[in-house]
Amino acid sequence: MALFLDMQAAERGAAGNTIAAYRRDLDDYAGFLAGRRRPVEQAETNDIRRYLADLDDRGFKATTVARRLSAIRQFHRFLYAEGIATGDPAAVLEGPRRGRGLPKVLSIDQVDRLLVTAHAAAADASHGAAIQVRAARLAALIETLYATGLRISELVALPASAARAAEALVVRGKGGKERLVPLTEAAKRAMAHYRALRKQAGAAGGADKWLFPSFGESGHLTRQHVARELKALAAAAGLDHRLVSPHVLRHAFASHLLQNGADLRTVQTLLGHADISTTQIYTHVLDERLAAMVRDLHPLGEE
Repeated sequence: MALFLDMQAAERGAAGNTIAAYRRDLDDYAGFLAGRRRPVEQAETNDIRRYLADLDDRGFKATTVARRLSAIRQFHRFLYAEGIATGDPAAVLEGPRRGRGLPKVLSIDQVDRLLVTAHAAAADASHGAAIQVRAARLAALIETLYATGLRISELVALPASAARAAEALVVRGKGGKERLVPLTEAAKRAMAHYRALRKQAGAAGGADKWLFPSFGESGHLTRQHVARELKALAAAAGLDHRLVSPHVLRHAFASHLLQNGADLRTVQTLLGHADISTTQIYTHVLDERLAAMVRDLHPLGEE
Protein backbone atom coordinates (compact mmCIF):
# COMPACT_ATOMS: atom_id res chain seq x y z
CA MET A 1 0.00 0.00 0.00
CA ALA A 2 2.88 2.37 0.76
CA LEU A 3 4.09 2.16 -2.85
CA PHE A 4 0.59 3.02 -4.13
CA LEU A 5 0.33 6.04 -1.83
CA ASP A 6 3.82 7.21 -2.84
CA MET A 7 2.76 6.98 -6.49
CA GLN A 8 -0.36 9.06 -5.82
CA ALA A 9 1.74 11.76 -4.18
CA ALA A 10 4.69 11.76 -6.58
CA GLU A 11 3.06 11.13 -9.97
CA ARG A 12 -0.43 12.52 -9.52
CA GLY A 13 0.30 15.31 -7.07
CA ALA A 14 -2.31 14.11 -4.56
CA ALA A 15 -2.60 16.40 -1.53
CA GLY A 16 -1.96 15.25 2.03
CA ASN A 17 -5.68 15.09 2.82
CA THR A 18 -6.30 12.92 -0.27
CA ILE A 19 -3.47 10.56 0.69
CA ALA A 20 -4.86 10.28 4.23
CA ALA A 21 -8.32 9.42 2.83
CA TYR A 22 -6.84 6.74 0.56
CA ARG A 23 -4.97 5.28 3.53
CA ARG A 24 -8.10 5.12 5.72
CA ASP A 25 -10.20 3.55 2.98
CA LEU A 26 -7.61 0.97 1.99
CA ASP A 27 -6.74 0.12 5.61
CA ASP A 28 -10.41 -0.71 6.19
CA TYR A 29 -10.50 -2.81 3.01
CA ALA A 30 -7.28 -4.65 3.92
CA GLY A 31 -8.63 -5.29 7.42
CA PHE A 32 -11.76 -6.86 5.95
CA LEU A 33 -9.66 -9.12 3.71
CA ALA A 34 -7.40 -10.05 6.62
CA GLY A 35 -10.47 -11.22 8.51
CA ARG A 36 -11.10 -13.58 5.60
CA ARG A 37 -7.41 -14.58 5.54
CA ARG A 38 -7.02 -13.20 2.05
CA PRO A 39 -3.90 -11.17 1.13
CA VAL A 40 -4.79 -8.02 -0.78
CA GLU A 41 -2.81 -9.04 -3.85
CA GLN A 42 -4.81 -12.30 -4.01
CA ALA A 43 -8.25 -10.68 -3.64
CA GLU A 44 -10.97 -11.84 -6.01
CA THR A 45 -13.96 -10.02 -7.42
CA ASN A 46 -16.33 -11.74 -4.97
CA ASP A 47 -14.15 -10.57 -2.06
CA ILE A 48 -14.66 -6.97 -3.15
CA ARG A 49 -18.40 -7.55 -3.60
CA ARG A 50 -18.59 -8.93 -0.06
CA TYR A 51 -16.67 -5.91 1.25
CA LEU A 52 -19.08 -3.51 -0.48
CA ALA A 53 -22.01 -5.46 0.99
CA ASP A 54 -20.36 -5.20 4.41
CA LEU A 55 -20.13 -1.41 4.02
CA ASP A 56 -23.83 -1.35 3.19
CA ASP A 57 -24.60 -3.46 6.26
CA ARG A 58 -22.61 -1.00 8.38
CA GLY A 59 -24.83 1.82 7.14
CA PHE A 60 -22.37 3.68 4.92
CA LYS A 61 -23.88 6.11 2.42
CA ALA A 62 -23.75 5.37 -1.31
CA THR A 63 -21.33 8.26 -1.79
CA THR A 64 -18.89 6.74 0.71
CA VAL A 65 -19.19 3.27 -0.83
CA ALA A 66 -18.55 4.75 -4.29
CA ARG A 67 -15.48 6.60 -3.02
CA ARG A 68 -14.07 3.46 -1.43
CA LEU A 69 -14.69 1.42 -4.55
CA SER A 70 -12.84 4.08 -6.54
CA ALA A 71 -9.83 3.77 -4.21
CA ILE A 72 -9.97 -0.03 -4.43
CA ARG A 73 -10.12 0.08 -8.23
CA GLN A 74 -7.09 2.33 -8.45
CA PHE A 75 -5.20 0.20 -5.93
CA HIS A 76 -5.82 -3.09 -7.76
CA ARG A 77 -5.03 -1.47 -11.12
CA PHE A 78 -1.72 -0.36 -9.61
CA LEU A 79 -0.96 -3.84 -8.20
CA TYR A 80 -1.63 -5.41 -11.60
CA ALA A 81 0.40 -2.83 -13.52
CA GLU A 82 3.35 -3.30 -11.17
CA GLY A 83 3.22 -7.08 -11.49
CA ILE A 84 2.41 -7.51 -7.80
CA ALA A 85 -0.93 -9.18 -8.65
CA THR A 86 -1.76 -11.46 -11.56
CA GLY A 87 -5.10 -9.80 -12.33
CA ASP A 88 -7.40 -6.88 -11.58
CA PRO A 89 -10.45 -8.18 -9.67
CA ALA A 90 -12.08 -4.72 -9.47
CA ALA A 91 -12.14 -4.04 -13.21
CA VAL A 92 -15.59 -5.57 -13.78
CA LEU A 93 -17.34 -3.93 -10.82
CA GLU A 94 -19.74 -1.00 -11.08
CA GLY A 95 -20.21 1.44 -8.25
CA PRO A 96 -23.55 2.25 -6.62
CA ARG A 97 -25.70 4.82 -8.36
CA ARG A 98 -25.61 8.09 -6.54
CA GLY A 99 -27.57 11.19 -7.20
CA ARG A 100 -25.66 14.41 -7.06
CA GLY A 101 -27.14 16.49 -4.28
CA LEU A 102 -27.40 20.22 -4.61
CA PRO A 103 -25.00 22.16 -2.39
CA LYS A 104 -26.35 24.04 0.62
CA VAL A 105 -26.24 27.75 -0.11
CA LEU A 106 -26.72 30.74 2.18
CA SER A 107 -28.63 33.74 0.90
CA ILE A 108 -26.89 37.10 0.57
CA ASP A 109 -28.89 38.33 3.58
CA GLN A 110 -27.71 35.38 5.69
CA VAL A 111 -24.07 35.99 4.76
CA ASP A 112 -24.56 39.67 5.65
CA ARG A 113 -25.86 38.65 9.08
CA LEU A 114 -22.79 36.50 9.64
CA LEU A 115 -20.45 39.31 8.63
CA VAL A 116 -22.25 41.97 10.69
CA THR A 117 -22.15 39.73 13.76
CA ALA A 118 -18.47 38.91 13.21
CA HIS A 119 -17.42 42.54 12.77
CA ALA A 120 -19.45 43.65 15.78
CA ALA A 121 -17.57 41.15 17.95
CA ALA A 122 -14.23 42.23 16.44
CA ALA A 123 -14.99 45.89 17.24
CA ASP A 124 -16.08 45.19 20.84
CA ALA A 125 -13.20 46.40 23.00
CA SER A 126 -15.05 45.65 26.24
CA HIS A 127 -13.66 42.12 26.23
CA GLY A 128 -10.01 41.26 26.78
CA ALA A 129 -7.42 41.69 24.04
CA ALA A 130 -7.19 37.95 23.40
CA ILE A 131 -10.95 37.63 22.81
CA GLN A 132 -10.98 40.66 20.50
CA VAL A 133 -8.06 39.27 18.47
CA ARG A 134 -9.90 35.97 18.13
CA ALA A 135 -13.05 37.76 16.98
CA ALA A 136 -11.09 39.84 14.47
CA ARG A 137 -9.44 36.68 13.18
CA LEU A 138 -12.84 35.07 12.56
CA ALA A 139 -14.10 38.19 10.79
CA ALA A 140 -11.02 38.14 8.54
CA LEU A 141 -11.49 34.43 7.85
CA ILE A 142 -15.13 34.87 6.82
CA GLU A 143 -14.53 37.99 4.74
CA THR A 144 -11.68 36.27 2.89
CA LEU A 145 -13.57 33.01 2.43
CA TYR A 146 -16.66 34.73 1.04
CA ALA A 147 -14.58 37.13 -1.08
CA THR A 148 -12.46 34.43 -2.70
CA GLY A 149 -14.29 31.09 -2.51
CA LEU A 150 -11.12 29.40 -1.27
CA ARG A 151 -11.22 25.87 0.06
CA ILE A 152 -10.85 26.00 3.82
CA SER A 153 -7.55 24.09 3.58
CA GLU A 154 -6.26 26.82 1.21
CA LEU A 155 -7.54 29.60 3.45
CA VAL A 156 -5.94 28.50 6.72
CA ALA A 157 -2.61 27.92 4.95
CA LEU A 158 -2.36 31.48 3.59
CA PRO A 159 1.04 33.04 4.28
CA ALA A 160 1.34 36.18 6.40
CA SER A 161 2.18 38.12 3.20
CA ALA A 162 -1.45 37.64 2.09
CA ALA A 163 -2.41 40.50 4.43
CA ARG A 164 -0.25 42.79 2.30
CA ALA A 165 -1.63 41.59 -1.05
CA ALA A 166 -2.49 44.53 -3.30
CA GLU A 167 -5.23 43.17 -5.53
CA ALA A 168 -5.13 39.36 -5.59
CA LEU A 169 -3.85 36.22 -3.88
CA VAL A 170 -1.73 33.56 -5.50
CA VAL A 171 -3.27 30.34 -4.17
CA ARG A 172 -1.77 26.87 -4.37
CA GLY A 173 -4.68 24.46 -4.70
CA LYS A 174 -5.19 20.75 -5.35
CA GLY A 175 -2.31 19.00 -7.05
CA GLY A 176 -0.04 21.99 -6.36
CA LYS A 177 -1.76 24.04 -9.09
CA GLU A 178 -1.61 27.80 -8.63
CA ARG A 179 -4.38 30.26 -9.45
CA LEU A 180 -4.89 34.00 -9.03
CA VAL A 181 -7.87 35.03 -6.88
CA PRO A 182 -8.90 38.71 -6.58
CA LEU A 183 -9.37 40.24 -3.11
CA THR A 184 -12.16 42.60 -2.10
CA GLU A 185 -11.47 45.79 -0.17
CA ALA A 186 -13.55 44.42 2.73
CA ALA A 187 -11.35 41.33 2.96
CA LYS A 188 -8.17 43.41 2.89
CA ARG A 189 -9.49 45.71 5.63
CA ALA A 190 -10.49 42.74 7.79
CA MET A 191 -7.04 41.18 7.38
CA ALA A 192 -5.32 44.46 8.23
CA HIS A 193 -7.52 44.99 11.32
CA TYR A 194 -6.81 41.49 12.56
CA ARG A 195 -3.05 41.84 12.04
CA ALA A 196 -3.03 45.22 13.79
CA LEU A 197 -4.81 43.79 16.84
CA ARG A 198 -2.37 40.85 16.92
CA LYS A 199 0.54 43.28 16.89
CA GLN A 200 -0.98 45.39 19.68
CA ALA A 201 -1.51 42.28 21.78
CA GLY A 202 2.08 41.22 21.20
CA ALA A 203 0.92 37.90 19.77
CA ALA A 204 3.51 35.40 18.59
CA GLY A 205 3.30 31.83 17.35
CA GLY A 206 4.13 31.58 13.66
CA ALA A 207 3.22 35.23 13.04
CA ASP A 208 6.02 35.67 10.50
CA LYS A 209 4.91 32.72 8.35
CA TRP A 210 1.12 32.22 8.53
CA LEU A 211 -1.74 34.68 8.25
CA PHE A 212 -3.75 32.59 10.71
CA PRO A 213 -1.10 31.03 12.98
CA SER A 214 -1.66 28.66 15.87
CA PHE A 215 0.49 26.64 18.24
CA GLY A 216 -0.52 23.32 16.67
CA GLU A 217 1.69 20.99 14.71
CA SER A 218 0.79 22.54 11.35
CA GLY A 219 1.63 26.03 12.59
CA HIS A 220 -1.69 27.44 11.36
CA LEU A 221 -5.35 27.04 12.28
CA THR A 222 -7.01 23.75 11.42
CA ARG A 223 -10.13 23.34 9.29
CA GLN A 224 -11.94 21.82 12.27
CA HIS A 225 -11.17 24.82 14.48
CA VAL A 226 -12.52 27.27 11.90
CA ALA A 227 -15.66 25.15 11.41
CA ARG A 228 -16.37 25.17 15.16
CA GLU A 229 -15.93 28.94 15.44
CA LEU A 230 -18.12 29.51 12.38
CA LYS A 231 -20.95 27.42 13.78
CA ALA A 232 -20.81 29.34 17.06
CA LEU A 233 -20.94 32.60 15.10
CA ALA A 234 -23.93 31.33 13.08
CA ALA A 235 -25.81 30.64 16.30
CA ALA A 236 -24.96 34.13 17.57
CA ALA A 237 -26.28 35.58 14.28
CA GLY A 238 -29.57 33.72 14.71
CA LEU A 239 -28.88 31.22 11.91
CA ASP A 240 -29.20 27.44 12.02
CA HIS A 241 -25.62 26.39 12.77
CA ARG A 242 -26.22 23.05 11.02
CA LEU A 243 -26.52 24.87 7.70
CA VAL A 244 -23.30 26.86 8.05
CA SER A 245 -19.78 25.63 7.36
CA PRO A 246 -16.68 26.91 5.54
CA HIS A 247 -17.66 24.87 2.47
CA VAL A 248 -21.15 26.38 2.50
CA LEU A 249 -19.56 29.85 2.29
CA ARG A 250 -17.54 28.63 -0.69
CA HIS A 251 -20.82 27.54 -2.27
CA ALA A 252 -22.32 30.95 -1.47
CA PHE A 253 -19.40 32.70 -3.18
CA ALA A 254 -19.96 30.72 -6.39
CA SER A 255 -23.75 30.89 -6.39
CA HIS A 256 -23.91 34.61 -5.66
CA LEU A 257 -21.43 35.35 -8.47
CA LEU A 258 -23.52 33.38 -10.97
CA GLN A 259 -26.69 34.95 -9.60
CA ASN A 260 -25.23 38.38 -10.36
CA GLY A 261 -24.17 37.57 -13.91
CA ALA A 262 -20.70 35.98 -13.72
CA ASP A 263 -20.00 33.40 -16.44
CA LEU A 264 -19.38 29.76 -15.56
CA ARG A 265 -15.79 29.65 -16.85
CA THR A 266 -14.76 32.56 -14.63
CA VAL A 267 -16.28 30.91 -11.56
CA GLN A 268 -14.56 27.63 -12.48
CA THR A 269 -11.21 29.41 -12.58
CA LEU A 270 -11.78 31.22 -9.28
CA LEU A 271 -12.83 28.00 -7.51
CA GLY A 272 -9.90 26.03 -8.93
CA HIS A 273 -12.13 23.31 -10.44
CA ALA A 274 -10.30 21.10 -12.93
CA ASP A 275 -13.56 20.16 -14.68
CA ILE A 276 -16.33 22.63 -15.48
CA SER A 277 -18.93 19.92 -14.78
CA THR A 278 -18.07 20.35 -11.09
CA THR A 279 -18.90 24.05 -11.34
CA GLN A 280 -22.13 23.42 -13.23
CA ILE A 281 -23.79 22.10 -10.06
CA TYR A 282 -24.31 25.74 -9.08
CA THR A 283 -26.41 26.38 -12.17
CA HIS A 284 -28.90 23.82 -10.83
CA VAL A 285 -29.19 25.85 -7.64
CA LEU A 286 -30.00 28.92 -9.73
CA ASP A 287 -32.46 26.93 -11.86
CA GLU A 288 -34.37 25.98 -8.70
CA ARG A 289 -34.41 29.58 -7.51
CA LEU A 290 -35.62 30.87 -10.86
CA ALA A 291 -38.37 28.24 -10.95
CA ALA A 292 -39.44 29.20 -7.43
CA MET A 293 -39.44 32.89 -8.41
CA VAL A 294 -41.71 32.24 -11.40
CA ARG A 295 -44.01 30.07 -9.27
CA ASP A 296 -44.25 32.64 -6.48
CA LEU A 297 -44.28 35.92 -8.42
CA HIS A 298 -45.80 35.24 -11.84
CA PRO A 299 -49.54 36.15 -12.03
CA LEU A 300 -50.33 32.68 -13.37
CA GLY A 301 -47.76 30.86 -11.25
CA GLU A 302 -50.29 29.09 -9.05
CA GLU A 303 -52.65 28.06 -11.84
